[in-house]
Amino acid sequence: MANRELGKWKLPQPLDLHDETEWLPIPRIARTVPFGYELDSADDSMLLPIKQELDLLHKAKSLVKQYSYREVALWLTKNSGRHISHVGLMKRLKNEKRRKNKAFSLRRWADYAQKAIQKAEQIEESRTGARNESSGETATT
Repeated sequence: MANRELGKWKLPQPLDLHDETEWLPIPRIARTVPFGYELDSADDSMLLPIKQELDLLHKAKSLVKQYSYREVALWLTKNSGRHISHVGLMKRLKNEKRRKNKAFSLRRWADYAQKAIQKAEQIEESRTGARNESSGETATT
């Protein structure tokens, strides 16, 4: 099973990869090393990015919209030289999407909270009988 043919490909070749993207090292939090990273020889708790694999993985995100996870995983394996299963690819992309959605939601909630604080301050300043905090007197409007 490990030596099976990768077959012929209809998928596009990785010609339009992003050259300006800078990938950063990440901390190691699991036993397995994720696709696109390698263990740092100087520090076992850090993972160093492999630019080619991460660029291919970035391209694969758009390919899964058009092709199956199995086809894209085999394409990644063929072009990167490192094996990734279709289940591993699916988990990786779903986890990234979930983290991105969570970060987006938290940013949106922070914006809503900031707007609510500003609105509350405007209401407190404009209401009749509001207390002037600098002199301790009531304001008359």
